[in-house]
Amino acid sequence: MSEVVLASGNPGKLAEFRALLAERGLQVLPVRQFADASPEETGASFQANALIKARHAASASGRAALADDSGLEVDFLDGAPGVHSARFAGPNAEDADNNALLLRRLAGVPEGLRGARFRCVLVYLRSPEDADPLICEGVWPGRILEQPRGDGGFGYDPLFLVPELDCSAAQLSAAQKNVLSHRGQALRALLARLGGE
Repeated sequence: MSEVVLASGNPGKLAEFRALLAERGLQVLPVRQFADASPEETGASFQANALIKARHAASASGRAALADDSGLEVDFLDGAPGVHSARFAGPNAEDADNNALLLRRLAGVPEGLRGARFRCVLVYLRSPEDADPLICEGVWPGRILEQPRGDGGFGYDPLFLVPELDCSAAQLSAAQKNVLSHRGQALRALLARLGGE
């Protein structure tokens, strides 16, 4: 089985990637097996941050590396929290803190103005020296609910309405989420490109 190092310490992301890549015979190793510290995400875009993380993971492990940078873009907030999604409520924010801040920022905003999307940019490096990384993107449109629903998923999932199913992302099964999500879309695009190499 081939190995790829995932440049994330997020257990939710690790579980999603392991499930999505197992069927392709790829074993996903967490970057923490090779490096204690994470690189500072100084990029102004999801792609820039994903490249920073992928280069760090590939260099630390000497293996192929996969990194995603993803987040929530809310129309009413001019695309915020965007690249700051994980740190929306501060550098050590938990999911509950970020969700609470998002609800405060959108208090009183009518349903028609609560449009949002999850965006994911994936970067795959074949080796630490790879000068031509594969970059794929996925976008999952929805709306922000006025209160959380469901107890699955992670991050902003309890507040993210999936309009076609009239439920939150946190109410989806893992298999449903992998089909619909921004991360699932980006990963399928990446796997299609890897299959063509």
